[in-house]
Amino acid sequence: MDYFKYDLAALHALLVKKELSVSDLVKETFKSIETREADVSAFVTLNEKQALSQAAKLDQQGIAQDNVLFGIPLGIKDNIVTQDLKTTAASRILENFKPIYNATVMDKLNAAAMITVGKTNMDEFAMGGSTETSAFKITKNAWDRTKVPGGSSGGSAAAVAAGEIVASLGTDTGGSIRQPASFNGIVGVKPTYGRVSRYGLIAFASSLDQIGPLTRSVKDNALILNAISGVDPHDSTSAAREVPDFTAKLDGNIQKMRIAVPKEYMGEGIAPEVRAAIKKAITTFEKLGAVVDEVSLPHSQYGIPVYYIIASSEASSNLQRFDGIRYGFRAQDVKNLEDVYVKSRSAGFGDEVKRRIMLGTFSLSAGTYDAFFKKAAQVRTLICRDFARVFADYDLILGPTTPTPAFGLGEDTKDPVTMYMNDILTVPVNLAGLPGMSLPAGFTNGLPIGMQLIANHFDEETMYRAGYAFEQATDYHKEVPTFGGQN
Repeated sequence: MDYFKYDLAALHALLVKKELSVSDLVKETFKSIETREADVSAFVTLNEKQALSQAAKLDQQGIAQDNVLFGIPLGIKDNIVTQDLKTTAASRILENFKPIYNATVMDKLNAAAMITVGKTNMDEFAMGGSTETSAFKITKNAWDRTKVPGGSSGGSAAAVAAGEIVASLGTDTGGSIRQPASFNGIVGVKPTYGRVSRYGLIAFASSLDQIGPLTRSVKDNALILNAISGVDPHDSTSAAREVPDFTAKLDGNIQKMRIAVPKEYMGEGIAPEVRAAIKKAITTFEKLGAVVDEVSLPHSQYGIPVYYIIASSEASSNLQRFDGIRYGFRAQDVKNLEDVYVKSRSAGFGDEVKRRIMLGTFSLSAGTYDAFFKKAAQVRTLICRDFARVFADYDLILGPTTPTPAFGLGEDTKDPVTMYMNDILTVPVNLAGLPGMSLPAGFTNGLPIGMQLIANHFDEETMYRAGYAFEQATDYHKEVPTFGGQN
């Protein structure tokens, strides 16, 4: 199965016409994974036996003609719990953990008759921007195997970009769907905070985390967000908001749509080739009838320090549960209870996770709480107000997803601050709880450049409408990586 040639609607048509069975589709998917996995290393666990069994049952049941997701295989990031399928968060401390329940998004996907083919690699506990902090393997960029795929959802993005699967789920705490989508030349969406249930997501930073889809096209992305959205009684932060059909307004018409471009997103630190691609994209939007103006988000410059204080503080609390007592890795050479805690966590967590736990614990400690965590929370409010002022007059915000194209493997791992700065354009969206999308907007030296669209709260429809119009007016999404040699 060549996923570069088929979107969800085309695959569904083949199933409806009986030119392809669900079992055939799943078998072909595993063949694609087997062929390309050596190049990208996108998966940590495959689910072949269960997937083929589910496919056979769906074939017996018969294709649901009105359900375009019926029988479609997809990958799941390895921090989303899957009943009886190993879920590790790419950490030694959960190396052999098999959950006894499903995340809500998994129940929704199962209800839509989608098939999980495996769990995708990620930065450990979603802490990283390159999928190099995984305890198990390093995933490579689908376009150039000497480059990173981004993170923390690097496995989910690389698997789609490499044509192993047609779609995947990732999670986004500070850009972890959008940045790897940008680096791999695909579409990635971080929904509004509360649009998708977090129940069953292994928590990193609870006020920031969101689950979202990664696909090759805008419409495919909207179809999957349709399936996973909605209020959940298991998650008190999920929003009791009506879920519209995100595909309903994908007609290419964005006449008189008002789009804001923050000057801070086009200034110092943005690579010239990235800036040039975004300027070209702005011209495309203007030709489509949109009105594009420059605006200011003055407090966005503080996004990185605010994010790393808040996210690390929440992580230090959330990761207390991994203590060597209830589940996961437990050190054996222990003499007392304190030894169990200290040695299990010391051996089970990687360096980046330990770094963030220590940063968060320090920020929350009695002597520093006011100076760090409280101040970060106050500046977060200022960032939210900046966005609110812009959305009072504009429908969307546009800019680059990342300051540069994908960087080299091993290039930034020894300098955490440089690695953190790669998220400077994405973290403000999470701090404000807004929806954001990355989609292909150009190439440089064979590497994709991503454009970010940001919408107001619960206005994913506008974001998808603009993204679809841009996609239809350009050919960037039609480009595919070359295997057997660099693109």
